[in-house]
Amino acid sequence: MSGVEKWVTSVDTLLAAIGDASVGRIVVSGRLTNAPSISLSPGRSLCGAAKDSTLAFAECDGVRLSSDNAIHDLHLDARPDKRAIFNDTGVATLGRIALYGVTVSGRVQILARDKVLSGHVDVNGLDIVAADARAETERPRGYGVEVLQGAFTLWNMHRDDNVALSTDLVGISVGRAGAPVRGSGIFVGGAGDTGGRLNLRRFETGAVYSDGGIAPGTPDRISGGVFVVHGAYADLVHNRGPVTTTGANDMVLDNWGMVDRWVADDKITSHGPSGIGFVNFGTINALEVNALIETFGQGARGFNVYTGTVNVAEFERIVTHADGAVGIQISQPVGRIKVRRGIETYGGTGDSLVKGVVTKLSAIGLSVKPGGAARKVEIGGGLTTHGKGINPLELHGAIECFRVSDGLPLPAAASTRSDRAARTLPNSERLFVG
Repeated sequence: MSGVEKWVTSVDTLLAAIGDASVGRIVVSGRLTNAPSISLSPGRSLCGAAKDSTLAFAECDGVRLSSDNAIHDLHLDARPDKRAIFNDTGVATLGRIALYGVTVSGRVQILARDKVLSGHVDVNGLDIVAADARAETERPRGYGVEVLQGAFTLWNMHRDDNVALSTDLVGISVGRAGAPVRGSGIFVGGAGDTGGRLNLRRFETGAVYSDGGIAPGTPDRISGGVFVVHGAYADLVHNRGPVTTTGANDMVLDNWGMVDRWVADDKITSHGPSGIGFVNFGTINALEVNALIETFGQGARGFNVYTGTVNVAEFERIVTHADGAVGIQISQPVGRIKVRRGIETYGGTGDSLVKGVVTKLSAIGLSVKPGGAARKVEIGGGLTTHGKGINPLELHGAIECFRVSDGLPLPAAASTRSDRAARTLPNSERLFVG
């Protein structure tokens, strides 16, 4: 960043500093209110003089970035449906965009489209208190649904395979318990299975609370608490705080991209119908969920692999409470799955959204559909269902090695590969080779 430093204490002095090409660093002191939308030209930065420094905007978007800009140690307040931070897509590159220690009301949206062909985005500490992305009509599509943009959206929209953005995202939190953001929570993605890429070295989140605001029964629209969309390639995704969704069709964690390692350290919770604790349509090498996955809505499953694959997945515990809420459902070949403290479901049969189609499902503990397979499944702590006539296990695919400890209660009419196979499984620890 070049140029002189200028402290501003009013909107008038802020606008004067923005208009002075010699000023490279603008320091906001105190609380400035009713500011118009402002633009940072290339190489300029905006920061706060103290931890309570605030720039509040009128009924408009907030700060427009161009290239090689930084915002740090500052509060930005815009209306929830407005963008507190966004970017100019008429420049050739983002250069290096840096957001450090920033708290906002309003959305953060960074897009690579139009003339933007490259760039790097660094985030280290971004807290989005309130945001509403439901009115954004540009949404990626796949698997029979479209995805709502997020309170934080970083999206490479170019169709050209040669256009790539690099990122390092740490400490992004959105929403509050009881006051979720609307739309998706955190949305990162590229153009699709082909086209522009988004390369994430680290993608680490804090607490995330979101509600997509989707009408129950809508078959072709979803949102996510943390959503890695197709065209995103991540070395590490790490959810360090709880992730909670409350609306219909709200996936808590959703992957359409390519992830080497995904770790979740805190509770994963879905309260709405047809939500899923973790759903995978892409490729994950290693998945580790070190806390409870719990769902409460009708058809809200714990973990699904519908397309793509997961090489290794390890879970602490999975619990679902409603009709149609399967514990784990596998529709594609995967590697090894381990659950340390059991799978437990409480519901019966009910509707659930599956790849854009409302489908009847039963709250089976572990369901391997036709075409699904696993090299090894280990479940400690039991595989338990409480719904009347609901089987703990449904096996229409293949499991090479299957071990359950601490109980697998099976009704007489178990719907596995055959009734005989179900009834002859021992009641204690068992190994099944299929």
